[in-house]
Amino acid sequence: MLSFFICLLILIGGYFTYGKFVESTFGPDDRETPAVAINDGVDYVVMPQWKLFLVQLLNIAGLGPIFGALTGAEWGPVVYLWITFGTIFAGAVHDYFSGMLSERNRGASIAEVTGTYLGHTMQNIMRVFSVVLLVMVGTVFAVGPAGLIVVLFKNNGVGGILTSAPFWLAIILIYYFIATFISIDKIIGRIYPIFGICLIIMAIGVAGGTMIGGYQMPELWSHFYNMHPSGTPIWSFMFITVACGAISGFHSTQSPIMARCLKSEKQGHFVFYGAMVAEGIIALVWAAAGCSVYGVQALVDAGGGNSTTVYEICKTTMGPIGVILAMLGVVACPITSGDTAFRSARLTVADWFNIDQENFTNRLKLCVPILGAGAILGFGNTFGFINYNIIWRYFSWTNQTLAMIVLWSASMYLFKEKKNYWITVVPATFMSAVSATYFLMAPECLGLIPFFKSNTMVAYPGGIIVAILFLGLFISTTKKHSNTAHTA
Repeated sequence: MLSFFICLLILIGGYFTYGKFVESTFGPDDRETPAVAINDGVDYVVMPQWKLFLVQLLNIAGLGPIFGALTGAEWGPVVYLWITFGTIFAGAVHDYFSGMLSERNRGASIAEVTGTYLGHTMQNIMRVFSVVLLVMVGTVFAVGPAGLIVVLFKNNGVGGILTSAPFWLAIILIYYFIATFISIDKIIGRIYPIFGICLIIMAIGVAGGTMIGGYQMPELWSHFYNMHPSGTPIWSFMFITVACGAISGFHSTQSPIMARCLKSEKQGHFVFYGAMVAEGIIALVWAAAGCSVYGVQALVDAGGGNSTTVYEICKTTMGPIGVILAMLGVVACPITSGDTAFRSARLTVADWFNIDQENFTNRLKLCVPILGAGAILGFGNTFGFINYNIIWRYFSWTNQTLAMIVLWSASMYLFKEKKNYWITVVPATFMSAVSATYFLMAPECLGLIPFFKSNTMVAYPGGIIVAILFLGLFISTTKKHSNTAHTA
C-alpha cells in the first residue's frame, strides 16, 4: 500500500512542480483567445475554468483509465511506474501542448496544428489518421457502455429488451448524433461536470473500499518484475495497453475542443495538464484495485479490464452504492468521451475542407456519414461481424502513434520559438520506440507474420533504431533551420 501512496503523492507533486515548469516554458500571456475572438455560439464558447476542467477530464477519460489500467495490472504493480511518470513527463505534457498549440492557432484541430509545424504531408496523414482514430474511439465508447448496461440489468434480474445490446447501442448512437450536432454548451457544458464529479467519487470509493476492505496491495519493491502469467513482455505491450492512464494521442483530438472555450491562456495548466494528472490518479486507483481485489491471474482469466471486472470491483469495494456508481461512472463517462470523439471528427473534417460549422445544414452533412460509420462498426461488433477486441487493439497502437506525432510537433514549435524543446523531444523519442516496437511484434500488426510475432530479438532493437532515426531527423532539421536563419 505504501508504494501506491508514494506514487499518488508524486502525481500530485508533479502537477505543482513539473506542470508549472512546462507552463513557464510555453509562456502563456494575455492575448485574446479564440473563444473571445471568434465566439460562434456553437464550438467557440467561453466557459468557466472549473467547468473546462471537468469537461476536459470527461473528454479524455472514458473507459481508458479504468479498462486500460485494469488490464495493465496484469503485469503487477510495476504498472504504477508507467502511470505515474508517464503521466507527469509524457501524458500531461502532451495534453498541455496539444491544447495550447490549438489555442495559438485559432482553436484548430490537431491535424491542422501538426501541419503547421511538421509540414503539409504530415498534415494530410494526420487528417486521415485522426478521423479514423476518432471513429474507432467513438465506436469503442458506444459498444463498451452498451455491454455494461446489459451486465448491470442481467445481474439485477432484469430481462427483455433492457438486456439487449443492440437496443442500448442504438440509444447511445442517437444521443451521440444529437451531442455531435448541437452547440457545445447545450448538453456537454451542462451535464459533463456532473458526470466528471461521479468519475472522481467512484475512484475515491474504489480506493477507500480497497483499503478499508483489507485487500493487500502488493508493494512495488517486492514485486518489481513481470507478473503477467502468460509472460507477455512489459516493453512495449504494457505501455500500449494502459494508454489513457499515462499518455494518449486521443487526448490531442479532444484538447482543441476546450481550446475553443478558454477565456485566458493561463487556464491551460489547470485545464490540460491538471485533467491529465487527475486521469493518472484515477488510473493508479484502478490499477491498485486490479492488483489487490482481483489479483493478476484472476484478471487475466476474466479478460482484463472489461464491463464484468469493473462491475465486480465496484460491487466488492462499495456494495450497492458501487453498482450505482458503476452505472453512472463507467456507463456515462465513456459515453461522454464517445460523443466528443465524434464531435472532434466533425471538427477535423470541417477544418480539413474549410466547412463553416455555424451553418445548420453543413453540420448535418458531416454528422450523418461520421455517425453512420460508427454505427456500421458498432452493430457489426454486436452481431458478430466485427471483433470489438480487434478494434480496441488497433485503437491502442494508433492512439500511441498519434501521441508520438503530436509530441514531435510540439518539439518543432518549441525549437522555432527558441524554447527548451527537450521537454517534448524526450517523451517523443520514447514514444517512438514504444510504437515502433509494438508494431514490429504485436499480433494485429507485423505479428500477423509468424516470424515477427512476439519476436523481441527483432522488435526491441528495431524500436530503438526507429527512435534514434526520428531523433536524428529532428536534430538535423533543426540544424538546417538554424543554418538557414544564420545565412539569411
